[in-house]
Amino acid sequence: MLLKVVIRRARPSDLGGVVEVENLSFDRPYPPDLFYMFLLLHGDLFYVASVGGLIVGYVVATKRCSGVGHILSLAVRPEWRRRRIGSSLMKAVLEKLKSQGVDQVVLEVAVSNTRAIFFYESLGFQRTSVIKGYYPWGEDAYLMVKRLREDEH
Repeated sequence: MLLKVVIRRARPSDLGGVVEVENLSFDRPYPPDLFYMFLLLHGDLFYVASVGGLIVGYVVATKRCSGVGHILSLAVRPEWRRRRIGSSLMKAVLEKLKSQGVDQVVLEVAVSNTRAIFFYESLGFQRTSVIKGYYPWGEDAYLMVKRLREDEH
């Protein structure tokens, strides 16, 4: 039986599953309270991927006052990776940002995270600079940028 992946806005009842995905995905996961704050502050830009009620991935973004979109976090359960779930989540949040008038989206990624860098580049993000010591443990990050619409001159 083939289970359907549903991409939808996150709800408070999803947060336990989101935290579980986070903890499975990162050596230094964000604390659970941060996801509650993300949902309160950025709920329109917080999406989950659900399969039969199981949260298998999430993405959360924000729109800065400058009008630039910012991907805050993206993760997919390890056993559900390489099934285009991350791409589907990113497509949903990028479409929402574009509908809100955002022209450019940024994100930070650890310079050692070659899989994520390749993934983001496959979605059209480009490395623009290195942020020295970005992470609390001292690792540098790439700042990556994607334009959502070309100048309409």
